[in-house]
Amino acid sequence: MPTIDEKRVYTDNAGTETVYLASGLGVVAVSVSDDLIGEFGIAHRCQARDVATAGRRVAVATDEDVLVADRDVDDEGDSTVSAAEALAFEATGFGPATAVGFDGGAGDTGELVAGDGDGRVARLGAPSEAGGADASETGGWTEIGTTGPVRAIDGGLVAAADGVYRMGSDGVTHAGLDDARDVDAEPLVATGTGLYKLGNGWMDVLDGPVDAVDAGGASAQAAVDGRLYVRRAGDAPDAEWREERLPVEEPVAAVAHGVEASYAVTEGGTFAVRLPDGEWRYRGVGVRDVVAAAV
Repeated sequence: MPTIDEKRVYTDNAGTETVYLASGLGVVAVSVSDDLIGEFGIAHRCQARDVATAGRRVAVATDEDVLVADRDVDDEGDSTVSAAEALAFEATGFGPATAVGFDGGAGDTGELVAGDGDGRVARLGAPSEAGGADASETGGWTEIGTTGPVRAIDGGLVAAADGVYRMGSDGVTHAGLDDARDVDAEPLVATGTGLYKLGNGWMDVLDGPVDAVDAGGASAQAAVDGRLYVRRAGDAPDAEWREERLPVEEPVAAVAHGVEASYAVTEGGTFAVRLPDGEWRYRGVGVRDVVAAAV
């Protein structure tokens, strides 16, 4: 764990970026300054299945409910409050969930969307007509459609066991593929047989089982059968993805991007960060069973 001096350095640094991990232990918050990994801790104990951020909001899918916290709660400017300690999660009434994401708008204007193992997809606080004639509303959630078991949500797309879906004003529409495991709004879809991008239909990018994908501007990362594949900023749009080795020999479980940095988390609990022109730096955070990461 970090020393007292490390905690002071990183909590006093206004330029830190916080990465949130969804794991079997709960929501873990890791503070990073450039490519230096600082304080980390459990922000909320639960069985976390997914995590997403938008503006000030952090949303978590758990086996009991969808939880939401405001990460800009340090109104007194107390720099001794860690990223983990600052979060106060509240239940939303969705029930057990397998995925969360934000649809439409930027920052705090995006609508929170959640899905579950039965394929229910719903928005929080959306008007009832947004889900079409069959929409139902419970506890502030408006059901907008049904898919196969939901695995991931991002930017108007849903990854489900039976493929990828688009969310629209009239509900959800199947958009092809099968065994979708993760999705990025670019759009990129991770499936059990490969990674696909949208061109003239769905075009294959990588072969093999892909469990996680995330794009941050021109950069992108994917976990392919435990190996890390990347598309670097500066590459041509049609450049081939290439395998990149982390400093540790552990399968990759989750990937994410910040303002500049790229992040990868392994099944063994190693957290790694790299700046665009730098090398990977890493640190064990002692958290296994990580299933998702968000900045």
